[in-house]
Amino acid sequence: MELLREKKYIRIDQVSQKDIDMLILKVNSCSWRQTFHIQPVSGLLNDPNGFCFYNGEYHLFYQWHPLGPVHGLKYWYHTKSTDLVNWENVGIAIQPDDYFDSHGAYSGSAVEHDGKIYLLYTGNTRDENFERHPHQCIAIMDAQEKITKLEKSVLDNVPAGYTEHFRDPKVWKEGDRFYAVIGAQRTDKTGGVCLLSSPNLLDWKFEGELDTELDSFGFMWECPDYFEIENQGVLVFSPQGLEPEGDLYQNIYQAGYVMGKKIDLQRKELVHGNFIELDRGFDFYAPHTMVDPTGRRLMVGWMGLPEIEYPSDINGWAHCLTLPRELSVKDGKLNQKPVPELQALRKEKGEVADRIKDEKKLYDGFAGVTYELECEFEPGDALEYGIEFRAGEDEKTVIKYDAVQGKIILDRTLSGEMIGSAYGTERKCRIEGNVYKLHMFVDSSSVEIFVNDGEEVFTSRIFPDRKSNEIRFFATGGSVAFKAVKWDY
Repeated sequence: MELLREKKYIRIDQVSQKDIDMLILKVNSCSWRQTFHIQPVSGLLNDPNGFCFYNGEYHLFYQWHPLGPVHGLKYWYHTKSTDLVNWENVGIAIQPDDYFDSHGAYSGSAVEHDGKIYLLYTGNTRDENFERHPHQCIAIMDAQEKITKLEKSVLDNVPAGYTEHFRDPKVWKEGDRFYAVIGAQRTDKTGGVCLLSSPNLLDWKFEGELDTELDSFGFMWECPDYFEIENQGVLVFSPQGLEPEGDLYQNIYQAGYVMGKKIDLQRKELVHGNFIELDRGFDFYAPHTMVDPTGRRLMVGWMGLPEIEYPSDINGWAHCLTLPRELSVKDGKLNQKPVPELQALRKEKGEVADRIKDEKKLYDGFAGVTYELECEFEPGDALEYGIEFRAGEDEKTVIKYDAVQGKIILDRTLSGEMIGSAYGTERKCRIEGNVYKLHMFVDSSSVEIFVNDGEEVFTSRIFPDRKSNEIRFFATGGSVAFKAVKWDY
């Protein structure tokens, strides 16, 4: 056990360049490497952090363990883009090389202040008994993208009533003060969110717990994110420890939000509606948002989950981030759409229109490993209709609408290498009315499916053989008309 711990906490500068080069060679030989998603050059990627717009560019950081697909010593890695499509790897942003982050630079967020970007993050430490002690820390990025850490933590005590699981601050400014929500676990092992405040980003005060209507809702709330959109307050968080309820809460851990009145900072209160899962797929966690210069609320998530093994692990890497999504409010819920900038990825185009009845059909030009597909349906009397993709002789991933149940279903039973099978191989949710549109982004080892213009989203990793590249449209128990457009990526 001690040896395993030591291995997980080896720093990258303690490893020879030859070993790093060999690891990267192994990673790059993997057939499941993504083509248009942010992914680690090696090792493990998890939570997106510090998403912001600064000096004419989008900056996005993420949790990174460089030396293998395990949750070991975490760095912040920096990537940036001018267009949300083409991302440039900048390199390590925050190294866990001080007392207050000696066992990992954990998740946090960014805010611009005095012409610089302030990164507020949780530093993780372990004592001689390997007990966790978190510190809230600041690093500052200047216009030349040089990042300097403060030489001390800005909040190094966990408040009374909470365990050492106290992390992931998300910061914003209101009036002349800065505020942050931070994920917490109460001493009774239930999750919640606390509120911090600061006049200058350097001196932080614990204000107390944010009063919600979810007093006993899992054992830990990770990666909280508060924002306001269309005159409503939204708290996004990732609760751990929810028991499945019907089609809900099927993953090991969930990610979702509550929406209601704007936060009352004086009373530390959020009046809200029900908790709603942000994504109905298998692999979505720790989402992180920002506002861009045009006022859009953009969100990126981790396309993965803690404590689940992935087939790419044997190649020395794990996980990627989702495509950026634009959030809006529709019918009392958050609506998610892929940012339109992604259209720049479109290459060769194929189109088809047909009516199918009790059959499964393939069409010329409709096959591939990496592509965007937009399909509009005109429901007839079919009991079930949908699309099989990344399909081959023995493999297929299926998205379908079951008109009898009134549910949209993603089935990865035959998607290739198995992932997290203990948690099932189908994800489904009820849809009001019919499914009239599926908008899919298929990469080498993932799919993101936007249903009915973002009413629901299914995000999932899939690990099929590269030869499994067919796209099949089907209807059973009747007919359906459809028209589809596909762009190669």
